[in-house]
Amino acid sequence: MDIVCLDLEGVLVPEIWINVAERTGIERLRLTTRDISDYDVLMRGRLAILEERHLTLSDIQDVIGTMDPLDGAREFLDELRSKSQVVILSDTFTEFAQPLMRKLGWPTIFCNDLVVDRDGMIVDYRLRQQDGKRKAILGLRSMGFRTFAAGDSYNDLTMIRTADRGALFRAPANILEEYPDLPLATTYEQFMAIIDDFLKAGKE
Repeated sequence: MDIVCLDLEGVLVPEIWINVAERTGIERLRLTTRDISDYDVLMRGRLAILEERHLTLSDIQDVIGTMDPLDGAREFLDELRSKSQVVILSDTFTEFAQPLMRKLGWPTIFCNDLVVDRDGMIVDYRLRQQDGKRKAILGLRSMGFRTFAAGDSYNDLTMIRTADRGALFRAPANILEEYPDLPLATTYEQFMAIIDDFLKAGKE
C-alpha cells in the first residue's frame, strides 16, 4: 500500500510565522525553516521574541484564524486523498494547526505541542520526537507502506531522502541550489503528476 506524506506550511497553507510577522510588524519572526536549518535555534529565537513583545498564544491564534489554505490546496488534497492515504508531517503545533485542518477537510496530521503558562504565554515547546518526520517515514516503511514525501524546507529533507520517493514543492532558491537532484514542482498540477507517477509505479 502507498502513503503520501506532505509538509504543511508552504505546501498546503501559508507560513504561519510570516503571517504573524506581517500582522505584528516584527521582521525577525519572518525567519522559517527555509532560512534556518536548526529547528531548536529557530524556535528558541521565536520564543524569546514572544516574551520580549508580550505576545500570547491567543494573539497568534487570532492571526491563524484569518489564514486560508494556499490557492488550489484544498482541491489538490481532496483529489490526492481519493487516490492514496495521506498524512501531513509538520513541525507546527496542535494549538496552531486545528483551524487550518478544518479548512483542509480534517486530514491526518502528526505535529508537536506547545507549553503555555497560566497567562497564555508560550514558554516552551515539546517535539513529538527528534527528527520526527524522518522517523515517521521509517515507521510507515516498517509497516509495509511505499512512501512518498514532499516539502519545501530544510526540516523536510531527511524525510524526503528516507522515503521511497520524494520531491520539493515551491522550495526557495537556496535549497534548490543545495539539492539540485530532487524533483521540483511549482504548481499543484505538476505536483500531482509527480505523485501519480509514484502511485502508478507501485501498481506495476
